[in-house]
Amino acid sequence: MPISPAANALDALSTEPLTILQEVFGYAAFRGHQQAIVDHVTGGSDALVLMPTGGGKSLCYQIPAIARHRAGKGVTVVVSPLIALMHDQVGALEEVGVQAAFLNSSLSLEDTQRIEREMMAGRMVLLYAAPERVTNVRFQAQLASLHERGLLSLFAIDEAHCVSQWGHDFRENYLQLNILHERFPDVPRLALTATADDQTRADMIERLQLQDARVFISSFDRPNIRYALVEKDEPRKQLLRFIRDGHDGDAGIVYCQSRKKVEETAEWLNQQDGITALPYHAGLDAGVRQKNQDRFLREDGVVMVATIAFGMGIDKPDVRFVAHLDLPKNIEAYYQETGRAGRDGTPADAWLTYGLADVVNQRRMIDESPAHDDFKRVQRGKLDALLAMAESHGCRRVSLLAYFGEDSQPCGNCDNCLHPPATWDGTEASRKILSGIYRFWQHGQHRFGAGHLIDVLRGKLTDKVEQYGHQTLSTFGVGADMSENQWRAVLRQMVALGHVVAEGEYNTLTLTDSARAVLRGEVQLTLREAADAPKRGRAARTTSKPSASADLNGDALARFADLKAWRAGVAREHNLPAYIVFNDATLADMARIAPQTLGEMGGISGVGAKKLQAYGDQILAVLNPLFSGDA
Repeated sequence: MPISPAANALDALSTEPLTILQEVFGYAAFRGHQQAIVDHVTGGSDALVLMPTGGGKSLCYQIPAIARHRAGKGVTVVVSPLIALMHDQVGALEEVGVQAAFLNSSLSLEDTQRIEREMMAGRMVLLYAAPERVTNVRFQAQLASLHERGLLSLFAIDEAHCVSQWGHDFRENYLQLNILHERFPDVPRLALTATADDQTRADMIERLQLQDARVFISSFDRPNIRYALVEKDEPRKQLLRFIRDGHDGDAGIVYCQSRKKVEETAEWLNQQDGITALPYHAGLDAGVRQKNQDRFLREDGVVMVATIAFGMGIDKPDVRFVAHLDLPKNIEAYYQETGRAGRDGTPADAWLTYGLADVVNQRRMIDESPAHDDFKRVQRGKLDALLAMAESHGCRRVSLLAYFGEDSQPCGNCDNCLHPPATWDGTEASRKILSGIYRFWQHGQHRFGAGHLIDVLRGKLTDKVEQYGHQTLSTFGVGADMSENQWRAVLRQMVALGHVVAEGEYNTLTLTDSARAVLRGEVQLTLREAADAPKRGRAARTTSKPSASADLNGDALARFADLKAWRAGVAREHNLPAYIVFNDATLADMARIAPQTLGEMGGISGVGAKKLQAYGDQILAVLNPLFSGDA
């Protein structure tokens, strides 16, 4: 990729971080822990940063990189697993006048050599590269040469949770990154991630040799995201209702567990009026994946249907919803995936539908994996935390934040807070479930799953029931007063609570040790009512279509539309997503304020010096058709 001619336009400016934030990026003040992190790293110290998606992690290394480069300390190397997204990350920096580049296999030999020359000369501010490149012999030799000349400024390790085997996205090539500290111990390192529990944090510190690093932990709360988890019942139709109920025309992500389900769901959504859906999974041709990802990033209102192969590092700010048609593998994965919604800070939805089969499948995948027993034990605990949140009668956000060690109060913005779930004393129903499973084993036959158990409890005389003589069991018909869906809800909650497990190829139901106390009536179980049970006091959900332009009207709304059309043209010309040129919030401020001069425009949040120079006259012309260009 050619180097931007804007290379050193701002190099003569201040090395003061706040001044860089204002002049380069156009923001008046730091948020949260950003100031402390930036000052710490700019001063040459190591740091581990945990900050939620949308919290501004990139600025935590970009500003120190600029400040240290202006002070003559050379290049910052950003380690990122996201080859497909490096282009946009570098493009965003070039838009604000910072010399940046990436090195990966998509480049021609000529472009690679040009970028390496800039890097080795110390003119590069930030260089993005994948971990396998950073740790190879040739690149290490280049780093050593920079280091000898005092031109190796900083290492930023993005998505640092990938180094942990306990994390939700372990990548083996991250394990070799400890070489950075071993070979260049005096070069500061900054490791960043949006998601890590205590165990994953400890693993990151050990494997990256960050024992002396200062740890910055921001709140994991994303208050603009509304969490909702519903029982699975015709999931496609449920998904469509969810989209129609406030998200028509919105950008969103729909996660599915299998590649086949991704393709079938995308095809089905495309058949619905007004929905543009694209598939994304690792089995697709690389060119198709890249094309679909580019469309999602660059077009408005595209729904990406994907496996977990999609999403890490997605910076699209206006994703209004993330939907799961299958249960994620643990609570960290759920947090990471739902965190891709609402990065712009305006309201967004995280919606999940799940059922008994999801719980059974996730447990089976853990049990049948080739991993060692300690790993399986930890993964079961992480899944249990997600199930506890899913079956909770209380605030979803309180459960989610508690997993990451953060105390909170009921949020008033999740399904349980807005519409408290109806509950009932499920102790006797639970005992019937457990007794039914026990009677199978007592009868000398135990290879039975949920469907057969429910048939027996409901007194349904099927061929299979008669074949095994289960109509003679004392549990036959004891649950005839409950529907199949109600029994599935009870069984799902028993599995989630750990009293029942489903084992083997046939999902054979088995009792755990904790089931004894329930069977003996020593434990009272308060359960959520099933979807088809009577609902008590459940108000209809109200939705809105929030956006950065929600408070605009009349002339301001027309100006906003004109600015978006202008931005789309610039984005196409530069081959970048539109939000990298200016995000919606900045355009909305322009439309609202309607600046008449470049000076007035320079005071708008998100308008830095380089963008003001590059686009100021064009924007004033859009806002003021009679603008003469001499402001």
